[in-house]
Amino acid sequence: MSTTFEERLNQALPRLASPDVLDNKGAGGEIGFWIFDYPPEREMEMRSWLSEVIEPGLRKQKPDLKFVTVDLFECVISLLEERGLLDKAFEMQLKKGDEALLSTLRSVLKEDRLAARIVEKSGATDLGLLIIKGVGAVFPMLRTHTLLSALHPHMRDTPLLMLYPGRYDGLSLKLFNKLGDDNYYRAFRLVS
Repeated sequence: MSTTFEERLNQALPRLASPDVLDNKGAGGEIGFWIFDYPPEREMEMRSWLSEVIEPGLRKQKPDLKFVTVDLFECVISLLEERGLLDKAFEMQLKKGDEALLSTLRSVLKEDRLAARIVEKSGATDLGLLIIKGVGAVFPMLRTHTLLSALHPHMRDTPLLMLYPGRYDGLSLKLFNKLGDDNYYRAFRLVS
């Protein structure tokens, strides 16, 4: 019998607030990188669930837990604005097209640089949990498996939850249930 999306949502908060996740006890000695994968067509429900259930639920159940939610899309936009590249990116897309823009952005949005920026801006090493959302919005500018690999050395003992619009089977990520990303096996499914 398969578990429905709603049943998985109901299991997520208790699992996320558990010592297995927050104390890295269920991760076999690995840093607790957790993925909550979900049907991409349920994106709007996921956004509501995060802001209306998970964040307030964590504050209520774990009042001493310091956590931050990072939106990857907002992070990318902020980086481009700070470097004076956002308007130039819009112009390039209009004049030269998507492929030229993506090629140029790849040199600016290297996952290792973005990982260091996320950790620095969020204060991740002083948190009890880092939540990452906005994965679908940054495709194809960023690759999830590369970003997770780049975050790994920076996170120390801070667990991470990535909300993933697609499928994660414990070995590979499949964005939007269609696009195969490279293998990534260092994360755990938050709820099966």
